[in-house]
Parts: sequence; structure tokens; C-alpha cells
Amino acid sequence: MAVVGATASGKTDLSLDLAERLDGEVVNTDAMQVYRGMDVGTAKLPVAERRGIPHHLLDTLTVRDPATVAEFQGWARAAIADIRGRDRTPVLVGGSALYTRAILDRFEFPGTDDAVRRRLEEELEDVGPAALHERLRAVDPEAADRILVDNGRRIVRALEVVEITGRPFTASLPRLEYLDPRTVQIGVDIDRPTLDERIAQRVDAMFDAGFVAEVERLLAEGLAEGRTAGRAIGYREVAAYLAGELTLEEARERTVNATRRFSRRQDSWFRKDPRVVWIRYDDPGLVSRALEAVRTSKIDQAPEGGAPPD
Repeated sequence: MAVVGATASGKTDLSLDLAERLDGEVVNTDAMQVYRGMDVGTAKLPVAERRGIPHHLLDTLTVRDPATVAEFQGWARAAIADIRGRDRTPVLVGGSALYTRAILDRFEFPGTDDAVRRRLEEELEDVGPAALHERLRAVDPEAADRILVDNGRRIVRALEVVEITGRPFTASLPRLEYLDPRTVQIGVDIDRPTLDERIAQRVDAMFDAGFVAEVERLLAEGLAEGRTAGRAIGYREVAAYLAGELTLEEARERTVNATRRFSRRQDSWFRKDPRVVWIRYDDPGLVSRALEAVRTSKIDQAPEGGAPPD
């Protein structure tokens, strides 16, 4: 099963509650929590607070290591198979919507062409992401709407797919068909004003907990050179502060605003999936309702006249 929703909505606590009740293990689907040392800025749950529940795909890479959705899909599916093979329940949790869909749904990644990729990356260096984003809009408007103008890496990938396949990048996105029919998605539903306030409080807590020192240490370990980790919200803003480009308050405020924008994109993505069972974050019966959704799903999957699948 997967717990989905916007950042700061309460997914982590729910995932632990469900893992305890379902004899489960947690599989991280946050693209940045795989990086060692990126703890404060990603709200990574400390080991002491994991209730003794095994967690997978945390702290597996250095900040210099790139990570693609395709690679993450393979790692996560291997972890899920291992957990299932031990007759336990995998509980996925994280806010990286595309990563979650890539793991749960039937999704085959288009190939790559090193020469095309290198040429596009060189153009990105020469003309910047905005120019390539306009080119993407001309050939695949839907992809351009989904990808931020400053996300040069994804723009390059989208243009590469269009060039080598002759099809829109969006045509390669996952379709709504679970790879494992036992899958259940629980969405944590939270109103925007409450979420915005929670995000502001979380960012304040990050800075109070030594976030600047964490970024400074990671920069020394190569964070700025990391193609994936270097793009993380908060880390780039604090890096700009350390470079003298922003004041500390500006870095904090930009982190809050970027996180709020990201949370809106998360919510928009997950809301488009009609299979998600949404439950209010403050529902007193949140856990029991989530467990009921799991139980109902098993009954629906049971062969006629037979018992529900395990």
C-alpha cells in the first residue's frame, strides 16, 4: 500500500501506524531522502522515531550520486518483492508523485541516447533552461505545463524522449494500471491554510535544528555538483545564503514559498488519480478508515466464492 499526499500533511505518522498494524515495513518514495546526510532539510525520520519498523531506500547514496526515476523504480520494486517474499506488507510513503506512480503502475521507461543527451545538456549550458522549455512547449505543450521552467534536467530528458521516440514525453508517463493488483493508495487530505501554516512551521524548525550547518557540510561533500541532490528545495536556497547571494531570512522565506508551490503540485498530481482513497488528516478514525480501505480492497480482489487474497 502507499500513503500519498502533500508534504507536511502527516503521511509519515500514518505510514508508521499502518505498518504496525499490517506487520509492514516502510519503503521511502521521497527522491531526496535516499541521500546520506540530507536529514534536516528533508524531514527524514530519525532512527529512534521509527518505532523499530524497518525502513528501505533511506541513506543509500552520496549527494554526488545522480538518481533517475527508472533507477528508483528498480530499487523500490526490489525492496517490495523482498518484503512480500517474507510475508510482510510494504508500506510506501513519500511526496515524490512521479516516483510513486512509477513504482506502483505499469510504466516502462523509454530508452536513452547518449549523444542526444550530451548535445541537449550542452545546449542547456549555453542557452539556459528557459530557452529549452520554450522548445519543449512547441513540441509537447502538456509536458511543458508539467515541468518547471528552471528544471533543466527534466526538460532535457523530455526533449530527448521526444527526439528519439518521435512521441510526446507525456505519452511515456505511467498509465493508471497497478503492477500489483493488491495495491491501495491512501491520500492524506488537508486544507490549504492549515498546510501552509504547517509548512512554515516545518521550515522554521529546520533552520532551528541546524539546517544551515547541514547544507554547509554537504556542500563540502559535493552537493553543488550533484545533479539530483543539488536541486532539493531548501538546500539550494541555503547554498545561496552561504554564497552571500541571499540573507538568511530571504533563504528561509524562499524555502517556505518553494515548498508551498511544490505541495500544490503534489496535491494536483495525486488528485488526478481516482484510485486514491482520501481521508482527512484530522479524522479521529484516520487509521481505522485506512485499514478499512485495505480490507475492502482485499474483498474486492477475492475470486468469486473464495477468500480474499493474502
